[in-house]
Amino acid sequence: MTPVVESFRHLHESGVFTIPNPWDVGSARWLRAAGFKALATTSAGFAFTQGRADQDVPRDLMLKHIAEIVACVPDVPVNADFENGYADDPKGVAENVHLCLRTGVAGLSIEDATGRADEPLYELPLAVERIKAAREAIDKAGSGVLLTGRAECFLTGHPDPLNEAVKRIAAYAEAGAHVVYAPGLKTRDEITAIVEAAQGRPVNMLVFGDLGFSVNELGGLGVRRISVGAALARAAWAAFIRTAKLIQEDGSFAGFKKNGDSVPLNGFFRDDLKAREAHQ
Repeated sequence: MTPVVESFRHLHESGVFTIPNPWDVGSARWLRAAGFKALATTSAGFAFTQGRADQDVPRDLMLKHIAEIVACVPDVPVNADFENGYADDPKGVAENVHLCLRTGVAGLSIEDATGRADEPLYELPLAVERIKAAREAIDKAGSGVLLTGRAECFLTGHPDPLNEAVKRIAAYAEAGAHVVYAPGLKTRDEITAIVEAAQGRPVNMLVFGDLGFSVNELGGLGVRRISVGAALARAAWAAFIRTAKLIQEDGSFAGFKKNGDSVPLNGFFRDDLKAREAHQ
């Protein structure tokens, strides 16, 4: 087990921590320099950089991206958003998890969304076998990498998302997931239900907007890890699109004043970021 993996496992032992999601090398280095103790990739955020929609990035391109993020922050644990493992069957999931481990990640997540409109979620027995296969691949490698099992019920339009997520989270914890995650939670009752279903496993909470909770409040509800998914990337793209539209539609450059004042040209990465990194 590497020191980075050990530190990632230690972060999950008590308290609550934030794990923001960079989408490229620059954002990863900045977040590291800002003092965050762990980072997570975002499949959607990276997809935007390729002019693609989320889930439209092929496995090998995503593996290359994950490896690039890991390499640019070598002393910071990185958790990989590894979609559904890029395979339907457990054997394929295990093979792809093995490839992901080779990137140097400290953790990776496997979700139960199929990506198909006619059957958005894998049937629970198959979903459980997929988690078991991923955990077996991790254990066989002896890496100590943390496996996060994701229940995508809230994001796939399930008619009873909370009860289905509770059932699936409990099953994934039992199947060997080290961490569990049901993205889309919004209320205290939903969060509490997932924490209780986790059977003591650390729970990841996705904060994709202003849900009215602080980091400490989420920790008080039993959340151990807080990620933001594609929210940072979407905020950056929103500023870019808003400013570009002002130029195209109004002939105005006013957007630069609003969005660009805090990021000086060149000095940001040459001076400010290097100073931050040297301070770490």
